[in-house]
Amino acid sequence: MRVAVFSARDYDRDFLEKANEATGGRHLIQFFEIRLGRESARLAAGCDAVCAFVNDQLGREVLELLAGQGIRLVALRSAGFNNVDLEAARDLGIAVARVPAYSPDAVAEHTVAMMLALDRNIHKAYVRVREGNFALEGLLGFNLRGRTVGIVGTGAIGLCVARIMRGFGCEVIAADPAPNDDLDAMGGRYVAMPELLAASDIVSLHCPLTPQTHHLIDHDAVARMKHGAMLINTSRGGVVDTRALIAGLKSGRIGNLGLDVYEEEADLFFENLSDRMIQDDVFARLLTFPNVLVTGHQAFFTHEAMTAIAETTMRNVSAFEETGSPVHPVSVERLA
Repeated sequence: MRVAVFSARDYDRDFLEKANEATGGRHLIQFFEIRLGRESARLAAGCDAVCAFVNDQLGREVLELLAGQGIRLVALRSAGFNNVDLEAARDLGIAVARVPAYSPDAVAEHTVAMMLALDRNIHKAYVRVREGNFALEGLLGFNLRGRTVGIVGTGAIGLCVARIMRGFGCEVIAADPAPNDDLDAMGGRYVAMPELLAASDIVSLHCPLTPQTHHLIDHDAVARMKHGAMLINTSRGGVVDTRALIAGLKSGRIGNLGLDVYEEEADLFFENLSDRMIQDDVFARLLTFPNVLVTGHQAFFTHEAMTAIAETTMRNVSAFEETGSPVHPVSVERLA
């Protein structure tokens, strides 16, 4: 098949080409650094499939343009699919595939790294020491052992975080509409969301972005949190209301905040903007807080995860070419 890969960086090219070589080089891949959208959709002319990432926009208008050019498959190299109009894809006869699981450990370990960095003020200490400042004032942390960690969403990543935190000697509580027996087996327990917010020293978000989870952490949720609690989000930016987080930081309700995702990240993440002013005032305000740590959608970015993403993406494309159905399809029913 002929595949147009959008939002492609050098590392995407390296891993996808290697995965394609493993298939005997059966697919012809074209790489485009530009994001997929209304203006760039024409670049997919002559291809059978497009390969998209999290910030590519596949609304109805874009999908109509792609369908008009003969595109029959959207192969997402991500687990999330909230950037795709699935109803439009169904109406247009375009199959949508995703990578449901690539490396839960990658995201989970980054999550815990953010917890540790914030708790022990590693980000502050790094800058101080490089400037010759070895004073400890302002770097006081706390032991994780005995702390309560609340995990929202106990899929593969959430369970991996729970397992790590149990290893630190933390009490683990969780909230999920579909409880998993594995959490009980590792010594965790499920509670209602209000109880989780009130009892947790650290709240870690690992749920998908759906209409039900959009702004799950809003002003009311922040108000229910334990005073001075840490909040980590490595799931999707839209799960939190950023303005509510800023209010929580100002009041002290949120003691530490770690974000690997941001609701309006499409105009920021995966780009080098070091030579210009950030135009997003809300994001710029976040960066003024010393107890906030932001990484640019980096949690997934390990060699193991990138290999798995590329290999699964190529399997989806190959299966669609052979059978008309990808290995990991996404249907409109998932929105229900």
